[in-house]
Amino acid sequence: MFEPPYATAEEFQAQLKALGHSVIAPLSLPAALGCEPAVLDELKPLWQDLPPDAYLRDGGRYRFRRHACFVAEQGRLTLAPHRAHWQPLDYNALHGGIERWFEPLDERLLAHPAWTQLLLGLARITSRLKGEQAWFIEAHQFRIDTTDGIGRPTPEGAHRDGVDLVAVFLVDRQGVKGGESRVFEAQGPQGQRFTLSQPWTLLLLDDERVIHETTPIQPMAEHGHRDTLVITLRAGGFQSS
Repeated sequence: MFEPPYATAEEFQAQLKALGHSVIAPLSLPAALGCEPAVLDELKPLWQDLPPDAYLRDGGRYRFRRHACFVAEQGRLTLAPHRAHWQPLDYNALHGGIERWFEPLDERLLAHPAWTQLLLGLARITSRLKGEQAWFIEAHQFRIDTTDGIGRPTPEGAHRDGVDLVAVFLVDRQGVKGGESRVFEAQGPQGQRFTLSQPWTLLLLDDERVIHETTPIQPMAEHGHRDTLVITLRAGGFQSS
């Protein structure tokens, strides 16, 4: 496995602006986002009861998820009415163009103080990168497992999401190999590959400048899985059909 190119809490914002991506180690999260990894660990049990993703067009049974939407504006976070997740085919050739209705995030997650800190921290990062404004946030809890021998974190392949910032937190990783993160310039040849292995490692992506994917996972134990929290922030409104 290739170790992620970690940036310090003092460096990541400049690196994100210069390269279009940055990786923050768990120990740097308090300074970067105001969140302690030990406190975020209290959220981990909420990945144990994610419903199956009923929209996988490859026929797989490896993905489980929940979804919710928020608006962050002027230091306040508001839960938006539950809505479908929608992406155009230009950004997701496999699952784009359809309304995907996932079960909402657990109320225990929304009520945890670290949740608001985390999302407002990401809004501040995005405002420093793109300018102060309201951010329309979609949050996705994912579990990819190896029930069928292989699990695909990004079955659509290398892609953009049609947003301003993508934040990928590794929550847990048990009994699997693979799951390599790959980040490429959207308009150039440069790229990097590395594996997120420490819980609460954070990968930040400027979605206008880079494309990304995660390679499939394979089992090393009977019940292998990879848990992530993916947060996207977009100016102007939620994507909608």
